[in-house]
Amino acid sequence: MDTLERKRNLTRILVHLILILVSITMLTPFLWMTLTAFKTTTEATSVNPFVILPSHWRTDAFSAVITYMDFGRLYWNTILMIFFRVLLAVVTASTAGYAFARLRFPGKEIFFSLVLFQMMVPSQIFIIPQYLMVAKLHKLNTIFALVFPGMVTAFGTFLLRQGFKSLPRDLEEAARLDGCNIGQTFLYVMMPLTRSSMVALGIFTSVFAFKDLFWPMIVNTDKNMLVLSSALAKMQGQYVSKFPELMAASLIACVPMIILYVLFQKQFIEGIATSGGKL
Repeated sequence: MDTLERKRNLTRILVHLILILVSITMLTPFLWMTLTAFKTTTEATSVNPFVILPSHWRTDAFSAVITYMDFGRLYWNTILMIFFRVLLAVVTASTAGYAFARLRFPGKEIFFSLVLFQMMVPSQIFIIPQYLMVAKLHKLNTIFALVFPGMVTAFGTFLLRQGFKSLPRDLEEAARLDGCNIGQTFLYVMMPLTRSSMVALGIFTSVFAFKDLFWPMIVNTDKNMLVLSSALAKMQGQYVSKFPELMAASLIACVPMIILYVLFQKQFIEGIATSGGKL
């Protein structure tokens, strides 16, 4: 019995050591970014691997980026993009997911196959058609242009379909006996029961929107319509880059997502765990 207990303790210690090492590995880029923001350009570009901490903790980089970068405008544009993408993704994915999971209509399997096909192909192949559509609508350099690719999500449709399929049909039959039509059954009975899946979709959509770089740089070139990701990308020089300022701006840009995670940590974990179970 003592030998078995000793093996269990050893296994537990080994697992915790591995988890600690993996956590340190994942935190290293963030720590490197934070330390570089307080260094000089010479220290930041030094090839000496032992130069980890700055010789003097300088805040010049933060003062510089706050002076010439309009973070208020960048935050506002990013928040609007994330808000409308999450809102539209949840609305369209929940309605489409309910239709694919619970309703019968001609061409259902064909349409759902198209949704799966969109998930399997690289998203970059839709860039040119989407850009032409936005340009034809004369909506370049607008919030609408930033939101446009996220209005409908194949991943969200699949996720919500799986959530609705897991619900028993007795709920729909009971709602029908109470006099509910399809819309009322969806809105008042089925939709509240898939709240965890919608939270997961909102989390994934907000994270994907926050780190989206390619699309915002293409459709919004006006400096007043930039988001955080595209503004940070424009700081990267062709020949010379001021890495302390770049890392300081990146650190400031990360603050909203860090605060969001701290405030909604429980929902983040539940949403990701739920989506993993459904998939």
